[in-house]
Order: sequence, then structure tokens, then C-alpha cells
Amino acid sequence: MLKSLHIGRYVGDPNDLRVLAEFLHAIGFDAVDGEDGRSVILSAPLALLSLNSLAKEYPAEARERLKDVNRMLVIEVTNPDEVFEIAEKRKFRLLADASTSTALKTPERTFSLELPGEIVLTIHGRPEEVGASIEGHLSAAGKRFAIVVSRFNSFITERLLQGALDGLRRAGAENDDIALVRVPGSFEIPSAARTLAETKKYDAIICIGCLLRGDTPHYDVLVNEVTRGIGQSAQETGVPHAFGVLTCETLEQAIDRAGLKMGNKGLEAALAAVEMANLKTAISHQPSAFRKTGSRSKVTGDSKGKAIPGSKKRKRRS
Repeated sequence: MLKSLHIGRYVGDPNDLRVLAEFLHAIGFDAVDGEDGRSVILSAPLALLSLNSLAKEYPAEARERLKDVNRMLVIEVTNPDEVFEIAEKRKFRLLADASTSTALKTPERTFSLELPGEIVLTIHGRPEEVGASIEGHLSAAGKRFAIVVSRFNSFITERLLQGALDGLRRAGAENDDIALVRVPGSFEIPSAARTLAETKKYDAIICIGCLLRGDTPHYDVLVNEVTRGIGQSAQETGVPHAFGVLTCETLEQAIDRAGLKMGNKGLEAALAAVEMANLKTAISHQPSAFRKTGSRSKVTGDSKGKAIPGSKKRKRRS
């Protein structure tokens, strides 16, 4: 019986074929065979045969174009909004967008595009529904934070530090709940951060430093080691670490990220630390998937207190 569904379309211009193939690859199609510039065979996880009537909410031009089934393709996707953004960047002409119609009450979105090669593509679908998300709130009240800041390149790091302190205070942290630790340079940040995390006194650690590229490979070595050390400390201690270490090519880039047109990365690191500290609390308060079915007896007995065969009771010495 039926094994597969194959729909073919002919495109006159090879350049149109290339643009079409690139777009379909971008939204998730896989190539079945090698592309030789003259033909492209693409596969999708699921093929459906669709029979539709032209709804009144479609513009007259769109209804006229959609009548020609030889030019029409219909694709179902899990996130139509993302596909719409991809098509918009490629400047494909939009023929209809049912999501803007008040006649539709469902969250499903359907829109039609005019693609190169006189192909009319209709995209439809709705975002995948998942359970309620767990997020950390931006409230530092009742939380304790440690800031590790490098003295090297202090012209930048002090600006980042002030941004971090401002972020914590705006989020509700008290001065007594913020510990400040200074280290010589960025290379020493991971060691200090790990020492602080292992005390279990702090809900999150904020790491602040600044590395600027010089004339030697020293910069690359430091960037890799500092990043690896901070990440390893966070993973092995279970305490969230916020990465506020700038890795810039020039001093101008660092200045821009320390309070000018690129914002203050110290402030951003502080807010990330607050959110992650609350997220850890929220996750730890989630109910366990395992339910207690009753107490177990000691190792030498079963649930009724009987001795396990083969086990011997110790004799009391007189």
C-alpha cells in the first residue's frame, strides 16, 4: 500500500532553485541526495495531504494565487513565528497572514509567502505547548552574595563593581549580605570564587575582571583558563557563578561595556546572579517524583521486622 508521498515542483531559474533550497534548509528540511544545482530532494519528518477551502478572511489576491495547486506547497511547523522571521529576513513577499484576523480564535498561525520560482508556500502551525516554566525572580532580599573583583585593569573593574553593587541593591540586597573580595588579577578569580562557594555561606558568586588582548598569546591562555575555572567551580560546588569578566580586543571596547553605550556588564552579572540564586531555590522546592510508600526496616530485617535469611543475630556476651 502507500509507502511515501512525493510532491515535485519545477523552477525555471537555477538561482531561484538555490534560494528556495537555502530557505527550506533553514526551516528544517533535510537533503535526501546530493544537490547538483539542477535538482534538490528534501525530506520532512511527516508528510500530510491537505485539502482546504479558501477562507473569506484571505485577501482576494491571495485566494486567487492559492487556487493554482501546481504552484502551492503547504508546510506544518512547530514554531510559525520563527519561520516568519526567517522569511522576513530574506524579504519574501507576504500574501496572507491569518494570525492578524479576528475571525480566528485559536493560537494557530497560518501565513502564505510568494517564493522565487512562482512558488506559493503556506506555513501553518502553533507553538509547542509545554508545562509551566520554572524561573528565578529578580529579588535579592534574604540572599547572600559574594563579589570577586580583579584589581588589574582597575579603571574598568571598578566601574563593573559599581554596576554590580547597584544591581544587587536595586534588587533588594542589604549591604551586610554582600561580601567583597579583591584578587590581583583575573587568573586568581576562579580560585577565590571556589573558596567562597565551598563555604556554603553565599547563594551566588559574582566574578568581575577585565582581560585585554595584547601582543602575545598570553591573552588567549588567560581567557580559556579563567572561563574554565569559573564554570568548573559553579558546576562542582553547586553555587551559581555569574560571569562578569570582560574579554575585549581593545580598551575602547571595555569602556563601552563598563557603563557606556554597551551597558554595564557588572550590573548584568549581578542580575544574573540574583535570578540564578532564586532559580536554584525554586528548583529545590519542586516535589520529588518518588513518593514514600512506607518506612523500611533495618538492613537485617524486612518491612515486617523479620530477619533476612542468612543473617545472624549477634550473641550477647555474658
